[in-house]
Amino acid sequence: MQIRDAIPADLPEIQAIYAHHVLHGTGTFEEEPPSIEEMAGRYRKVVDHGWAWLVASDATGVLGFAYYAQFRDRSAYRYTAEDSIYIRDDVRGQGVGKALGARMIDIATQAGFRTMIAVIGDSENVGSIGVHASLGFQHVGTLRSAGLKFGRWLDVVQMQRTLGAGDGDIPA
Repeated sequence: MQIRDAIPADLPEIQAIYAHHVLHGTGTFEEEPPSIEEMAGRYRKVVDHGWAWLVASDATGVLGFAYYAQFRDRSAYRYTAEDSIYIRDDVRGQGVGKALGARMIDIATQAGFRTMIAVIGDSENVGSIGVHASLGFQHVGTLRSAGLKFGRWLDVVQMQRTLGAGDGDIPA
């Protein structure tokens, strides 16, 4: 498995992986898969800001993707990143998500971010919660019944991890 920066040629496989999660999973609250063009716009927004969008790949193609972006648009959040990780269904549970997450943490830390937030759809999403916990994220809250998908109410789990010096000082 190789982890590398995503390129536009990866977008069809990225879109297919995400579409599967939209249609069959509760890790995202989207209910209609975005088009390749929409995914391209999301990709551009991330990379044009200098944030990381990664893929894990092997001879079978893209195994998963991950990216981070500033948590919210307001300037006060400029040192807080939010991650997103999605894995191809046939390779889930094989360490792809953890490898992508670890690399993203390194890149975000080098970029000067001080904390990373995970906003995880569904409190029953033990895979994502477990991956984040294994990467040093701590549970910081649960929004109960925050979304409705597949005819049931879903929680949102919030996890957080310190990066670099964290809040130990004020960045120059």
